Formats: sequence, C-alpha cells, structure tokens
Amino acid sequence: MFKLWLTKLGYLGQETLRGLRRGGWMNWAAISTVTVLLFLFGVSLQTSWQVSGLLNQMGSRLEISLYLESGVSGQVLRPTIEQYPEITAVEVVPKDQAWQELLQDLGQTDIDGATEDLGQNPLVDELKVSVRSAALVPPVAQKLAKVPGVDEVTYLDEALQNLIQINQGFSRLSVLVIGLLTLTAIAVITTTIRLIVISRHQEIEVMQLVGATRLWIYLPFILQGITFGVIGAIVSWGFLSATRRFMQHLLTEQPNFLQVVSDGVRLNSGQLILLPLILIGFGSLVGLVGSLFAVQRFALK
Repeated sequence: MFKLWLTKLGYLGQETLRGLRRGGWMNWAAISTVTVLLFLFGVSLQTSWQVSGLLNQMGSRLEISLYLESGVSGQVLRPTIEQYPEITAVEVVPKDQAWQELLQDLGQTDIDGATEDLGQNPLVDELKVSVRSAALVPPVAQKLAKVPGVDEVTYLDEALQNLIQINQGFSRLSVLVIGLLTLTAIAVITTTIRLIVISRHQEIEVMQLVGATRLWIYLPFILQGITFGVIGAIVSWGFLSATRRFMQHLLTEQPNFLQVVSDGVRLNSGQLILLPLILIGFGSLVGLVGSLFAVQRFALK
C-alpha cells in the first residue's frame, strides 16, 4: 500500500514538472505576478505590525503631563494617580525644580532675584505619567483630567493621531491594490494553466479512454497553480527580508531618535516565523483558485 502511494506521488510530481516545462515563458509571467502581489501584501502586513509595535513603544515613552492646581502638592496626589491600572510610572516635578530649569533655559543666573521680582514662584507642581501603550494615552488623559487637584492635562495628541490616521489610510490603500493584484494574478494563472491543458489535450483524451478519473487527470494542473504561488511566496519573502535588513541597517546608523524608531519597528521572532507561512498560504490559495478556474471548463465536459 505504501509503495502504491509512493508510485502515485511520483507520477503526480512528474506530471506537474512536465506541465511546468510546457508552460514556458507563461510560467514566469504567472510567478512574477504572484511575486509582486505577495511582496506588496507582505509589505502591507509587515508595515501594520511595525506601526503597531511603534505605537506600543511610543506608549511607553509618551508622557501625559498633569499640571496641578495652585497649592496642590505632587507628592500628595501621586498615590492617587498611581492607582490607575493603565499607568506604569509617575514622576513628580516640584514647582521649585521646574522654576529653576525654566530660568536656566532662559539664561537667568540670579534665580533668587528673579523669584523676588515676581514675588513668588509662578509655577505649579507637575506629574509626568507614562502608560502601557500609545492607544491608552487619550482615554487615560481624559480620566486624569477629572481627578480633583488637576488643573490641566497635556500630551502629544496631534502626533499620535496623525500616526494612527496614516496607518489607517495606508491599510485602506493596501487592501485596494492587493485586491486588484489578486484578481490579476488569478487571471494570469488561469490563462497559463488553460494553455498547458490545451497543449496536452491529446494525452488527456487518451487517459480518459483508458478510464482515468477527472481528478487524477487534472490534479497535476492544480498542483502547477499551487507551485506558482509557493515559488512567488518564497521569492517575495526573500525580497522582504532583504529590504527589512537594509532599512534597519540605515536606521541604526542614524541619531538616537531614529534608533528608537528602529527598535519599535523591529519584528519579533513570532512575526518573523508567521510572515513566510502567511505568504505561502496566500500564494497557494491564489494558485489553487486560478488553476481551478482553468480546469473547470475542461473537467465539466
């Protein structure tokens, strides 16, 4: 029984290779179309993961600044703020420290004299709050604004929202482009497999006369379509890997801010394993659909 299965698998492999050889330049057209499709799909998926990672990393670096009401101590209010589960750290900036830093930034060396001229320190205590992720920054800021003793809440709302909107716009555009390329790849694979079937019509007629089933006759053509998808996935994954390494190399040689960005967009080990598997699965599905469309017309005769 095992030997029989080996014989059948060997036959399917030989017939698949024979069909690929007969496809000629059309094979390369199908593979290149699938490669472009999967490369753009991989770029879209990888970018989505990277932006999510960058947003999460920014969440740990973005700070919400709480400016307290006059007379409210940051040390007293700090335990209340730390009770929120979304918050990871709270730093107190006393008004005296903030006043000294402000005067130093303005080039004022006589701190006591400047304070005496104004009559008192005009600033208030500040709390710098860090949260677990960037997505939590807006809702946490709204909660903190309602805490008694908090006068004003500020954070990088505009930069954060712009990054989220750019990611959403890129995702919508990617869906449109990938959808069009998927239809194109299926059409090219269908045409390629159909031409191969037509070129072997005499062999197919002989097989039908000797009693071969339609599944046994047309399964090698279906495997050819899947092969197009798998080869396109492997090539596109190679291009994606090379592009990702090149971009990371450029970012690591840049100033500290871009190095932070490089750390945020780096894929984790699970994503590095999952990406080629998704590409192979999607490529195989496109090849399968294209080959089924090609043989359906002949198999139903």
